[in-house]
Amino acid sequence: MSFPAYPEYKDSGVEWVGPIPSAWNARPLFSVADEIDEKNVGLIENNLLSLSYGSIIRKDIEGADGLLPASFETYQILEKYDVVWRLTDLQNDKRSLRTGLAGERGIITSAYLGTRPRSIDPIYFAYLLRAYDLTKVFYSMGGGLRQSMKFSDVKWLPILVPPQADQFAITKFLDRETAKIDAAVVAQERLIALLAEKRAATISHAVTKGLDPDAPMKDSGIEWVGQIPAQWGAGKLGYGARLQGGFAFASGDFQSEGIPVVKMNNLSRGSLKLHNAVRVDEAVAVEAFALAAGDIVWGMSGSIGATGSLGNFAVVEEGDLPCQLNQRVGRFYIRSRKVDPNFLKLWIQSDEFYRQVELAVTGTAQYNISSEQVEATAMCFPPLAEQRTIADAVLAKLSSHSKIVERAGEQITLLRERRAALISAAVTGKIDVRGEVEPEEQEAA
Repeated sequence: MSFPAYPEYKDSGVEWVGPIPSAWNARPLFSVADEIDEKNVGLIENNLLSLSYGSIIRKDIEGADGLLPASFETYQILEKYDVVWRLTDLQNDKRSLRTGLAGERGIITSAYLGTRPRSIDPIYFAYLLRAYDLTKVFYSMGGGLRQSMKFSDVKWLPILVPPQADQFAITKFLDRETAKIDAAVVAQERLIALLAEKRAATISHAVTKGLDPDAPMKDSGIEWVGQIPAQWGAGKLGYGARLQGGFAFASGDFQSEGIPVVKMNNLSRGSLKLHNAVRVDEAVAVEAFALAAGDIVWGMSGSIGATGSLGNFAVVEEGDLPCQLNQRVGRFYIRSRKVDPNFLKLWIQSDEFYRQVELAVTGTAQYNISSEQVEATAMCFPPLAEQRTIADAVLAKLSSHSKIVERAGEQITLLRERRAALISAAVTGKIDVRGEVEPEEQEAA
């Protein structure tokens, strides 16, 4: 869909904005919004709010990271339509969305900057700041990157101020169009979640029940597995494979050149991501921890869950070599007569395996598991030929799932890019959306 431009433009005087419609103005922030300086003294408000992914959401004040009630006296009070800016950690975090519009009264940490729009439509104002945020305007303010900024640092930030009727038209248009895009994103995310559930169910059924629905069954002796095909065996995973822990390289050995070292953050749900890997000199490399193509490497520490690092895995490919195995990452050594590598790859992704891992882990903030604990977990052992048949069939099915997930992910990226571009174009006057809003919408505004 294409939109017309405004009939006349003028120079905005703002480098990153360029020309603006002739009826628009650029004013400093302090002329259109005030800094909020109302503290929650006396705990008069207990609706705790948080800025999360560009939205201001409610949080449970009872479970707020162990903070005492008195801590909330220093929080600032927000009213509906106030706009919050998170102008902290600017040097390290260049990805987060840093502004959000309050949808209700509440309190939020005073580490954030709260502003109250005064002579500008607050929803338009929030959309404009989102456009600035997405184009990384905040990171280059004040003659160089700062770790954090206050209101005094941004008070001269140019704010584009269209006529009031234009502001209302822009907000109505963007509310409508971004809602459509958001709904499309949600639909794609649901598809990805559904495929993830189907993937997990496909793996679990295949590695515990096989492919033949009419196969005679027997009790596996494993409570959470139940019945397995009669010709299968069940025993410790170590019966079919052992897990070698990695080498504890000294931190002083790491450098930017040399042989990549596989650490926890290089595992990516099936493949290695070595573009940011630390490296060691060839003289420091240890032959016993040199990885080979086809090796299955597995994360032995970190957080748990669907996206956790503990239990994450990768398969080494020729293009990854040479590379070394670091501590807290394990490599499975296959006993070829007992287990097929592809079947093992499926097994370590199954709920039946991961449930045992969760029961065995130790630690609090960071969970750990040993090679011995992994090898002691139970595993199903179909005959070797059947393992290969199962693995081939399941991996082919998962490959088609992965292609659908990849396409859905690409669609989400395109939708979010369109959303950002639409917001930026509308709030900077690059497109004229006044004709896209029905008169009754204008009157309702």
